[in-house]
Amino acid sequence: MKRPAINLKGEELSRLDEALRKEWLLTNGLGGYASSTVIGVNTRKYHGLLVAALHPPRDRTVCLSKLDEECTINRDVYLLGANEFQEAVFPAGFKHLKELSVSPFPRFAYSVPGAEIQKTIFMPYGKNAAVAVYNVQNGGRDVKIRIYPLLTCRHIHSVIDKYTNPPGFYQEQDSQREVQIVFKAPKTAAITIRTTSGEFHENPNWIERLRYRQDEMREESSREDCYQPGYFEITIPAEGREKFALITSADEERQQSVEILGTIGSTMPDVELAFRGEMERQNNVLVSFYRSHVGAPESDWLSWILLAADAFIVNSENHRKNVIAGYHWYEAWGRDTFISVPGLMLVTGKFGDARGVFSDFGARCRQGLIPNFLNDKSGEAAYNTVDSTLWFVNAVLQYLKYTGDFCFVHNELWETLKDILENHIRGTAFDIRLAADGMLEHGERLTWMDAEVNGKAITPRAGKAVEVQALWYNALRTMQFLADRFKEKSLAETYVKLADKAKGSFGEKFWNSGKRCLFDVVAEQGIDASLRPNQIIAVSLDFTMLNQSQNESIVEVVQRELLTSYGLRTLARNDPEYRGIYFGGRWNRDSAYHNGTVWPWLLGPFITAFLKTKGFAAPNREYALKSFLLPLFTQQTYEAGLGTISEIFDGDEPHMPKGCVAQAWSVAEPLRAYVEDVMQVRSAHAREVTQA
Repeated sequence: MKRPAINLKGEELSRLDEALRKEWLLTNGLGGYASSTVIGVNTRKYHGLLVAALHPPRDRTVCLSKLDEECTINRDVYLLGANEFQEAVFPAGFKHLKELSVSPFPRFAYSVPGAEIQKTIFMPYGKNAAVAVYNVQNGGRDVKIRIYPLLTCRHIHSVIDKYTNPPGFYQEQDSQREVQIVFKAPKTAAITIRTTSGEFHENPNWIERLRYRQDEMREESSREDCYQPGYFEITIPAEGREKFALITSADEERQQSVEILGTIGSTMPDVELAFRGEMERQNNVLVSFYRSHVGAPESDWLSWILLAADAFIVNSENHRKNVIAGYHWYEAWGRDTFISVPGLMLVTGKFGDARGVFSDFGARCRQGLIPNFLNDKSGEAAYNTVDSTLWFVNAVLQYLKYTGDFCFVHNELWETLKDILENHIRGTAFDIRLAADGMLEHGERLTWMDAEVNGKAITPRAGKAVEVQALWYNALRTMQFLADRFKEKSLAETYVKLADKAKGSFGEKFWNSGKRCLFDVVAEQGIDASLRPNQIIAVSLDFTMLNQSQNESIVEVVQRELLTSYGLRTLARNDPEYRGIYFGGRWNRDSAYHNGTVWPWLLGPFITAFLKTKGFAAPNREYALKSFLLPLFTQQTYEAGLGTISEIFDGDEPHMPKGCVAQAWSVAEPLRAYVEDVMQVRSAHAREVTQA
């Protein structure tokens, strides 16, 4: 199958500021990754050629920051690496870079007088390892290549300052082709690097005060010192061609780091076998989807989205599945996971992965709450969320629509689901409880609009948030259906009464007759009539509390006031709290985060709501594709994170991409809407489940 490709030529790559805004990303199915800019300059502390998840999918540790190359022909020395410091980029090796292609692995093609050098990066799936494959073609003179690894061993959120917090490590060389650096602080890990040709020369050095410009713009720690243990040297004779590789692995245990290398091999045939295996795995992702969706066009944009979706699904230490919410810095988040499950796993047919995710989060349910997130450092679960649990219930409903697998739900999830409803009805943590009017009440900062700075909530939304009520009603109807299915009639009757009461109260209290849409929050202290996109959830879910006329009006208002080319604004532009640019330090950024910033994940529920109200006739679906999806899919996969979709965009035009360069729900929800609503590929058991 044809692989998607993004190609950037030398002219584009020479425009420094533009090139430094484009980033590539590879993942290894463990939560680890490799990532940098298209010219090899690291602009974030999160960048690195080997960022290892030492306790998958968490404890992500930057191990191999980068590889800088030097090419010598006679007495002429060409520096191919590039690093940014406070005053300059040095060396400026990108001037020798004639092309960068991503398909799906990044390949850097350098040209110097007398030699052509290509470097391709890939990560073996399921291993904390990265491989750089070099292909050198020279002319009439010998070429000497030196490759300098830059190392660090620290958590992704931190940086190394060798003077104020010097790392503890020692270095050993067991053979001419291999070196191991064992770190004891700030993190414990062994990094092993092996070459298939040439030899390693020990020459310890520090590259100090590297500047990470993206972190600097975010007013975060942005200067770092990296350790250079020496260099690998390979000589290619005149009129020769040589292919060789550097393989890097990391693990907390020295021997295990070496054993990881052993699974990849020591020769170029070994490396090429591993490379073909990765290419085949990526190809299978595409083949599987296109074979099961015969009407889907085999296009670059769709193939990129499918590969991007696969990158967020990771294995965990307990042999279950997780979803990384976003690269580079988000861990597994409950809300993001269960909003993303339909797009990442159900429309793509990865039902076993979905079961693994349900089992993992279901086992962590406490007091009827699904975790908000799993801390990357400690692995501990935080439960400060009201909607993650309700999205979990909805994801179970969607799973049943695709699989009809009631056996799994009954045997593995039913008791958890009942416990969830029981705790919400009785009252649980964070002031989450059933109010007298049948709706769900909750404390502040528990919805997806959860930004805070120094303990102060930017969008507190305490009381009864509109999407929470929609999700609560949807959960009650889902549980009513399951209780009937599992022959628990009295329980089903309880859920019916609760759902009917919630529906009546919602219609009475949330309808804004003046604006012909929904209030955002209803609370004892007053009503928040801010025009936000949360109300679209009330239209898009399977079970809705509103009539057709109300649903149509909500869609029209949201489309008119909040829709942009890449998603929905989080606040109408005429609101005094609107912030159109996401920039600067924590306070500035979080003040805009949910007060005008555009979120592409909201396109999913919007498209579903749009077509539910307008009808699924072919012209409407074609309009939705061209107007709502293709600008995101065909433009933004080439802008920030190549081949994937960013977390957010500025509310103001030109809607610059911001936040994480790859976000799970930014990919998942538009993909789900494309398959289910635009293509009209309906899940096999949808009618059985929703009509029951």
